[in-house]
Amino acid sequence: MKHGKKYNEAAKLVDRSQLLDPAEAVALVKKTATAKFDETVEVHIRTGCDGRHADQQIRGAVVLPNGTGKTVRVLVFAKGDKINEAEAAGADHVGGEELIPKIQNDGWLDFDVVVATPDMMGVVGRLGKVLGPKGLMPNPKAGTVTMDVTKAIADIKAGKIEYRLDKSNIIHCPIGKSSFDEGKLLENFTTLMEAITKAKPSTLKGQYLRSVTLATTMGPGVKVNTMKLS
Repeated sequence: MKHGKKYNEAAKLVDRSQLLDPAEAVALVKKTATAKFDETVEVHIRTGCDGRHADQQIRGAVVLPNGTGKTVRVLVFAKGDKINEAEAAGADHVGGEELIPKIQNDGWLDFDVVVATPDMMGVVGRLGKVLGPKGLMPNPKAGTVTMDVTKAIADIKAGKIEYRLDKSNIIHCPIGKSSFDEGKLLENFTTLMEAITKAKPSTLKGQYLRSVTLATTMGPGVKVNTMKLS
């Protein structure tokens, strides 16, 4: 894969064979952010889990103390009093059955997170083929299927992110923007890693965190010493 000049310059700063302490990794990843836009800083965690087994699935959510730096658009499926509650809590879109054709047929996807009250999951379930592949289906483990829509919206707007295994048993999460100062990025990273460490499946044998890499949207990966995380 060919990389551009800026990437190659940034890559020279990174020793691929070196495992860095989290604070050193955060400092270095900020130096590799050379794009003209405010790049997202991401964490990529290769696990020893086998997601094909239900007891080794990892899925949950955590509120990053300093947010993600991104404005998150929230869609809430609700009815009755919960519609007013969701609107008052700052949801960007609130609705019910009438939104199904808009999403299914018109391809409307002007939202980043979907929250639903439990009594609306029968309706939302019909959108499984659209929302599922995009990782947008509400889920109780992520706190997005709940009657407490006020708390759900507040957490999401404050910087709540969801983590889950992909098909390669890797977890990908944003922890902020390259414009964040090192302290804020490190605090977000630590909060995320604590949540993922706690989520270790009890049935897992062998190494849980195989590798942890930090990278900006356009930059090279910086490897973090996993021994400093346990």
